[in-house]
Amino acid sequence: MSYLEYTVKTVPSGWRKVLYLNWPLIILLTAVACVGFLMLYSVAGGALQPWAEPQMERFGLGLAAMFITAMVPIWLWRNLSALIYLVALALLVAVELFGAVGMGAQRWIDLGFMRLQPSELMKIALVMALAAYYDWLPMKRVSRPIWVIAPLILILAPTFLTLTQPDLGTAILLMTAGGLMMFLAGVHWAYFAVVIAAAGGGIYTVFLSRGTPWQLLKDYQFRRIDTFLDPSTDPLGAGYHITQAKIAMGSGGWTGRGFMQGTQSRLNFLPEKHTDFIFNTLAEEFGFVGGFSLLVLYVLVLLFCIVAALQNRDRYSSLLILGIGLTFFLFFAVNMSMVMGLAPVVGVPLPLVSYGGSAMLVLMIAFGLVQSAHIHRPR
Repeated sequence: MSYLEYTVKTVPSGWRKVLYLNWPLIILLTAVACVGFLMLYSVAGGALQPWAEPQMERFGLGLAAMFITAMVPIWLWRNLSALIYLVALALLVAVELFGAVGMGAQRWIDLGFMRLQPSELMKIALVMALAAYYDWLPMKRVSRPIWVIAPLILILAPTFLTLTQPDLGTAILLMTAGGLMMFLAGVHWAYFAVVIAAAGGGIYTVFLSRGTPWQLLKDYQFRRIDTFLDPSTDPLGAGYHITQAKIAMGSGGWTGRGFMQGTQSRLNFLPEKHTDFIFNTLAEEFGFVGGFSLLVLYVLVLLFCIVAALQNRDRYSSLLILGIGLTFFLFFAVNMSMVMGLAPVVGVPLPLVSYGGSAMLVLMIAFGLVQSAHIHRPR
């Protein structure tokens, strides 16, 4: 018996869970959050208010929530998965009925002390529900058509409710994460081939209909597509956001202009500099080196999740960890693609870096689930 094994065995069982935590993952998450604190301090002109200090407090609350979530046995989270999904779905319905409106969208429930965005909770609740479903379902039934219908309903119901808010970015994330969970669970590739072919055919038909009597989109919707493909066609209108974002990234060069020296953010040319486009602020001030370093931290978090899933012999835990890891990947991949002009601007925040309460808290709870699966895995 090694010294480490002896130490763990002699520690009381309650504290032993703390030793079993994946501490490198916690360090990586804290490092990513610290990058966010630094950038929020910068975009506020060298002040902790109005963004950096509240974000620090939320991260502290998120860490506490992660530790509490991690201490709960993973079997209990599996048993609660369906209930958590139903609660998240009910909250999405509540948003439709009496949700708070902000920036032209109805996405929040005002609780007084904070504004809760149920669609953020649904991103994790959907992963939990699908992991529990495929843990319950025998492998030989996974690809049978009758057993594919239930997960499709689980995915499409919150996707539709999210689209009506409207929140296209979250709807895309829900659809993609749900599809990836089905793929990881072993659903036959032919289903995905049909969906991809149908989507490709639909996109082709939409473009083919332009200028015809049966045109499928409005003219202004086609103009938005044109602006995405070439922002210079409307640099002061629909293309303003992405044009300024590209200027900020390009002006950073290899090493950046220096901390708090970014002109695009300091002079307010860069829109939503503390939320959706905070990566451009980082790239302008710290250049390619800073942006690539943050990407490395994100990839390391993802790799830790993949390794933890592969080491876990419990089907629910493995699917849950992989689902949360892939959801985390979609967050930063979509945001970075969006702010670099590689994808349409759909309002997806940069995880643990962009300013926001609901996204921060839900993501930390999600990593608490990863820790719970890691702590309570069969040994």
